[in-house]
Amino acid sequence: MAERTHETIESGAPDPMPYMHPVMKDNYGKWVYHSHPKPGVLYHRAENGAEVWTVKAGTQRQMDHYTILKLADIADQFADGYLRFTTRANIEYMVTDNSKVEPLIKALTDNGFPVGGTANSVSMIAHTQGWLHCDIPGTDASGAVKALMDELYDEFIKCEMPNRVKLSTSCCEINCGGQADIAIVIQHTKPPKINHDLVANVCERPSVVARCPVAAIRPALVNGKPSLEVDEKKCICCGACFPPCPPMQINDPEHSKFAIWVGGKNSNARSRPTFHKLVASGIPNNPPRWPEVSEIVKTILGAYKADGRPWERMNDWIDRIGWPAFFEKTGLPFTKYHIDNWRGGRSSLNASAHIRF
Repeated sequence: MAERTHETIESGAPDPMPYMHPVMKDNYGKWVYHSHPKPGVLYHRAENGAEVWTVKAGTQRQMDHYTILKLADIADQFADGYLRFTTRANIEYMVTDNSKVEPLIKALTDNGFPVGGTANSVSMIAHTQGWLHCDIPGTDASGAVKALMDELYDEFIKCEMPNRVKLSTSCCEINCGGQADIAIVIQHTKPPKINHDLVANVCERPSVVARCPVAAIRPALVNGKPSLEVDEKKCICCGACFPPCPPMQINDPEHSKFAIWVGGKNSNARSRPTFHKLVASGIPNNPPRWPEVSEIVKTILGAYKADGRPWERMNDWIDRIGWPAFFEKTGLPFTKYHIDNWRGGRSSLNASAHIRF
């Protein structure tokens, strides 16, 4: 029996070394210089003079078998046979010969993969699974991302923003989302509608009660059958109850709306990490192109591009000009619900492991 060389890893990040370009592997931790020759291209030089050019292109997150084969063929024909995917569904090819960079860029572009997303450009959108592969979405994040990136194509392949702009899209409020300069999130605005005839047969009621972050769900007897009830004064319409109990339908074609948040930042570079804040809500969930969402995002990006100073991230720009000026420059309506200081959080969010009824 042949000896196994690799154990299957079913959790955690795999070891990147077996898949890394040999020059990158040999010079790991020994890079002395890097630069950004053009949009979508990064250059690194090691202590011993070894060089690597990285070409980054955008791809869809969910790809069919033939697209993956095409990307692999491009690696074999125009690069050194090495590639990797980033967390934002970009693909990166590494080459050690500068003469391979331009043919590689042409091959990617000709096959519909735009080269860009580096330095002060708009990144690919980090997004959730959407209708294709999730049990809770109120919208299709993948579709909204495709529609929006079609509108932002030029901002991806060019470096004309004051600084890096990271976008994210989430098809519900509780699962995948994430901090971003601009985050697009679906919001449910009504408590779930319960089909009491199905709850006892489909739902494990204690699990559903425990799943609610604000203890708004409790066991009930309805029409002589075990069921659940919702305290609508406590409910924050997050949708956490729907995955373990589909009869508690939270999605609503009329009342599930998009919201846009700005100013989120995970990194500690140049300024501290920040939470994003709500600036637009009640945006129609209007597939397949979601034009209202795209229009607002483009408006925010346009104001930031015109008024931001070099190296200012979105949150730095807003801190400098202030929220009143942000709403004035973007033309977005302002209400008392937009900027939350969390002073009321104690009454609406669990701050401990104890369940409070």
